[in-house]
Amino acid sequence: MVKRLSLFCLLITALILSSCSKYQKLLKSTDNDLKYNKSIEYYDKGEYYRAQQLFDQILVFYRGTDKAEKISYYNAYCYYKQKDYILGGYYFNNFVNTFPSSPFSEECSFMGAYCSYLDSPNFSLDQTNTLSAISSLQLFINQYPNSQRVDQCNQLIDELRAKLEKKAFNIAMLYYRMDDYKASIICLTNLLKEYPDTKEREKVLFSLLDAKYKYAINSIPEKKKERIESAMDAYRIINSEYPSGEYATQSSTIQKNLLKETNQ
Repeated sequence: MVKRLSLFCLLITALILSSCSKYQKLLKSTDNDLKYNKSIEYYDKGEYYRAQQLFDQILVFYRGTDKAEKISYYNAYCYYKQKDYILGGYYFNNFVNTFPSSPFSEECSFMGAYCSYLDSPNFSLDQTNTLSAISSLQLFINQYPNSQRVDQCNQLIDELRAKLEKKAFNIAMLYYRMDDYKASIICLTNLLKEYPDTKEREKVLFSLLDAKYKYAINSIPEKKKERIESAMDAYRIINSEYPSGEYATQSSTIQKNLLKETNQ
């Protein structure tokens, strides 16, 4: 039994080495037609790394020929299938620029934007790529307004905007918890302007009221009246929108304290 297992392992190892040896010879070959056919074969088998290596080699050779479009198309998908969304997006966009009249141009334009979406990082990280992805998806919508992919693009944009909203909310609340009321007021105000329909709207409005209240009562006399009025405005907004909301009692207490400060 042990001998049979050993022979089986040796056979598998030999087959792998033989396969690698044949592939290495193929990479060194000058027969570009053979490389082209084998690259398509590897792609169809799902061996995207091997296919991509060959596509990269023969792309320059076939530039300007009928095969160039197919090679560029498959090459972009090789990177995408390997989850290399940066290079995948680059090659999809390069395909669109090189073959603007191709029947695959719309598809590749979408895939370039979709790669940007997939490359968007966690909300806690820098969101430059997220903003870029939103721009890319919006550009696709503008260029192909009748495309069947427009609804999907809008859905992806909504997901990306939700990520930006979450980051903005967390930053604002961090300042609030740190008692940095000036910074939290700015961030909370901007959050409401940028995302007026946020699911956290009631919490944001109350946090803004509380921050303005605490900022006002700790202000110098020359600034106090103006800031109390601003806090009262914040109270009126949350009271009109959520008169019986989660923070109604706390908001009412703050309003009474503001009135006391006004009458002093």
